[in-house]
Amino acid sequence: MKAVWYEQLGPASEVLQYGECDDPQPGPGEVRVRLAVSGVNPIDVKRRLGGRGGMTAPRVIPHFDGAGEIDAVGPNVDPQRMGQRVWVYRAQWQRDFGTAAELVSVPTECAVSLPDSVSFAEGACLGIPAMTAYPAVFADGDVRDQTILVTGGAGAVGRYAIQFAKLGGARVLATASSDEKAELATSAGADEVVNYRTEDVGQRVLELTEWQGVDRIVEVEFGGNLDASIEAIKPGGVIAAYASQAVPEPVLPFYTLMYKSVVVRHVITFQVPAELERQAVENISAWLERGELTHHLGPTFSLEQTAAAHEAVEKGAVGKVLLEVSRTR
Repeated sequence: MKAVWYEQLGPASEVLQYGECDDPQPGPGEVRVRLAVSGVNPIDVKRRLGGRGGMTAPRVIPHFDGAGEIDAVGPNVDPQRMGQRVWVYRAQWQRDFGTAAELVSVPTECAVSLPDSVSFAEGACLGIPAMTAYPAVFADGDVRDQTILVTGGAGAVGRYAIQFAKLGGARVLATASSDEKAELATSAGADEVVNYRTEDVGQRVLELTEWQGVDRIVEVEFGGNLDASIEAIKPGGVIAAYASQAVPEPVLPFYTLMYKSVVVRHVITFQVPAELERQAVENISAWLERGELTHHLGPTFSLEQTAAAHEAVEKGAVGKVLLEVSRTR
């Protein structure tokens, strides 16, 4: 099969290689997916640069997300899965070969049926963003009639978080850095958008909630936004944080958080409890089937152009950066 890999950490143009690799074979409980599209996430870039630890093997094929068709099944897997259209998540978790390839083998539960109405490109947008957004919104229970603040509402996780919260019956506020990104958050369903570059987020959120604050915050920058989040959150509220890039080691104002009884939840898609993960897959699948989700496709590259795709992510490309692996719908 054709694939892209790296054998040392470093800049994309220097370490990513394109060529032939052995076809993977599905093991017990696994399926093999012939990929149409691979999705690129910021974590893929950070891992290649060494920001998430060192090399885990002599050769690493990157990327966690993708979509395609099952072309082989391993022992103890229903053979009727053969030929199914699927979206793939967690492909590279605790393994060295991800979706930057024509073929990938994954646990059968990580290849989720994809409705015919959803393109492979759209399916490859899901993965990490959707499976992060779901627990960030729902890990602490039902959100019906609550008010949720989604910071970075134009981002990949933020877009799905807005949609999931709205589908769950919540009112959704979002933050964005420009009018263009505010429009993206609004198109996902946000009821109000606060420009964090020109407005005081904490004060504006309080105004929009009649000085009550929000029930939950889906947080893209925990450390950098902490003061505003504490101001905006209701007593007893939840800050569900999935990143803190600008301030990776924030100082926590313990007594301030304690006296508001704020829950700080760390969210990582790879450690979601099994029942919550099952609910995520079930509900995302139902929403896809009913056509209730929209996806923001970003720049698309060929598999040979993976280095350019990584560089686009590094430059802050808007929308999910994709690799067209094969010309299948």
